[in-house]
Amino acid sequence: MYLIILSDHLYSFMSIVHSDGLEQFQQDNATLHASRVATKWLQEHSSDFRHFHWPPKSPEMNIIEDIRDALLHAVEKRSPPPRTSMDLLNALQDS
Repeated sequence: MYLIILSDHLYSFMSIVHSDGLEQFQQDNATLHASRVATKWLQEHSSDFRHFHWPPKSPEMNIIEDIRDALLHAVEKRSPPPRTSMDLLNALQDS
């Protein structure tokens, strides 16, 4: 059932919620969500949106650390690296 929901509704949901093109999918990794079939489907479609990995049944659903890591990675791979606060702001906004 979960796989049917993913395949039938995830793309349309993501296009509505993330119309800015910043598709990021978060789930709680409950047993049902972490099944082999669901995990395989998410891996096969991972190029279409970013999927955050969480510890199973974790009460910690704070996305801030993952977003910080994604922004840090985006800034670190820029060439040339940001040299001023305005360069950094532009790099973060481009990410």
